[in-house]
Amino acid sequence: MEPIIEARDLAKKYGKLTAVNGISFTVYRGESFGLLGPNGAGKTTTIRMIYGFSPMSAGDLRVFGLDITKQSREIKARIGVCQQENSLDPDLTVRQNLEVFARYFDIPQKEARGITESLLRFIAMEHRKGEKVTSLSGGLMRRLVLARALINNPDLIILDEPTTGLDPQSRHQVWERLEQLKARGLTILLTTHYMEEAARLCDRIVIVDHGKILVEGKPAELIRIHVGKEVIEVAEPDSELIRWVAERNFDHENLGHRLIIYSKGGEDLFHAITANYCTGGCDLRLATLEDVFLKLTGRDLRE
Repeated sequence: MEPIIEARDLAKKYGKLTAVNGISFTVYRGESFGLLGPNGAGKTTTIRMIYGFSPMSAGDLRVFGLDITKQSREIKARIGVCQQENSLDPDLTVRQNLEVFARYFDIPQKEARGITESLLRFIAMEHRKGEKVTSLSGGLMRRLVLARALINNPDLIILDEPTTGLDPQSRHQVWERLEQLKARGLTILLTTHYMEEAARLCDRIVIVDHGKILVEGKPAELIRIHVGKEVIEVAEPDSELIRWVAERNFDHENLGHRLIIYSKGGEDLFHAITANYCTGGCDLRLATLEDVFLKLTGRDLRE
C-alpha cells in the first residue's frame, strides 16, 4: 500500500505547553483514517501541521512522499481542507464562493465554472447557487465548505470535525457525501467528536490524549479488544453487586450512581446479575466505539 501521510515522532510545542508529544502514524492511499480525542488532545494541532498551516517543533512529516518542511507548496496543491470554522465569504453567492476559491489553484475561469456546477450537483445545492451564503442553514454551509475543499480535485481531503453542531438529518447528509468520496478511492483524514461518525466512516483510527496516541486500529477490533462484545449498565447499584463484580475481577467502571461492566460473558452474566442483584435499571447492550473512547480517555469534562 502506498503511504499518503507518514508522521514519525511528530511534536508541537507552544512555549512550555506540549500540544503534540511525539506521535507516529501512517495513512495509506484510499484509506479513511480517523483522529479522535478529547478537547485539547492535539487533534487539530496535528492536522494543521499536516496541511502546512502550523510548523512542527520536532519529528518527520511526509505527505505524498514529500517533506512538509521543504515542499509544502506542492503538498498544499494536492490537499483539500474542510476546517471547523465557517470561512465562507458572506458577500458572495454560493456559486461565487466556489469559483473564487478555484482561482487560488490557478484553475481557469471556464474550467472553474464547470467544476463548480459539478460540485453543486454532488452536494445537491445547484438550486441554491445564486443565493448569498448568509441565507443558508448550518447544514448547507457545511456541505458547501466540503464542496469547496474538493475544488482542486485533491488526492487527500482533511476534515476537521465536519459535522459539529449539525442536526441529525444534516449530519447524515454529510456522511452520505463522504461515503461517496470514500467509494471513489479518495484518501480521507478525519477528526471528530462523534464516535458513530468515526465507526461509520473510518477504516482505521487513533485515539490521542494529552498529545500522545493511546491506541490505533480498526474500530471493530478496538471495541473487541478493549471492551468486548457487550456492556452491562446498572443504575444505582447496591454495595453487594459492586463487591460481587470486584471479587470476580470483571472489567468494570464504578461511577457511583452507575456501574458499567464490560462483558465478555454475554447474556449469562447479565441474567446472573438481574436474577440476584438488579430489580430495575439494568441494561444489556452492544459495545460501541464510544465505550472504548470513554474507557481510555476518562469521563471528566475537558475545557
